[in-house]
Amino acid sequence: MVAVPDHVQKDVYRDEIQPNLGPGAALMFAHGFTIHYGFVAPPPSVDVLMIAPKAPGHRMREHFVQEGIGVPCLLAVHQDATGNAKEIGLAYAAGIGCAKAGVLETTFKDETESDLFGEQSVLCGGVTSLINMAFETLVERGYPPEIAYFECLHELKMIVDLIQQGGFNYMRYSVSDTAEYGDLTRGNRVIDENVRSNMHRVLDDIQSGAFAKEWMSECDEGRHNFLRLRQEARTSRIHEVGRGLREIMPWLNPREIE
Repeated sequence: MVAVPDHVQKDVYRDEIQPNLGPGAALMFAHGFTIHYGFVAPPPSVDVLMIAPKAPGHRMREHFVQEGIGVPCLLAVHQDATGNAKEIGLAYAAGIGCAKAGVLETTFKDETESDLFGEQSVLCGGVTSLINMAFETLVERGYPPEIAYFECLHELKMIVDLIQQGGFNYMRYSVSDTAEYGDLTRGNRVIDENVRSNMHRVLDDIQSGAFAKEWMSECDEGRHNFLRLRQEARTSRIHEVGRGLREIMPWLNPREIE
């Protein structure tokens, strides 16, 4: 099972896996990035498959240890040299608890491209940019940073939990009518057709391989831009305000990354 970060997989494969890969072996991935974009090209004599859990690794482990179940996962078969690739994948999914949560069959292409798009447009890039812009807007207009943090970041988890449990309808049922009316009449003024166009451009870069090439080149050249951007994000105003507030809410079990 190859679960090391995407940007080191080609070197790990070349140096450690390929010399020991015999006919009939099964090569499994937790994400389709290096196979889909051709950074790793196994011989046709081996099974190549994917079990992609839909959660960060440490959260997946917490679910398994604390709750006795895994998280949903995606299964894909890229090469089926032995005729057993799908069965091997399902057995692995059962072993790590994902089969209890749900296994959906897909392709390396669809998993990779949709995963990258979700991360960039919503789950990581989109949501952090939206939160930070809303926070900065309130602060710029004279509202206390602590209030802006609560309104734009802290309460988000409660809303997302409602959406996950029952979709948009259950979330709207749970909030006030005032909040629901604001949602229905103002949301599309914030996330408008310009945002949709930007999302299409992001997806174009993913589908064409431009993002993959950019990211691998960034890593090969020392990751200087990435590390600069990471440091800027880790020392932003919203982070510093949030750190202080999380310190007085120990029930959150706050975690700080330096």
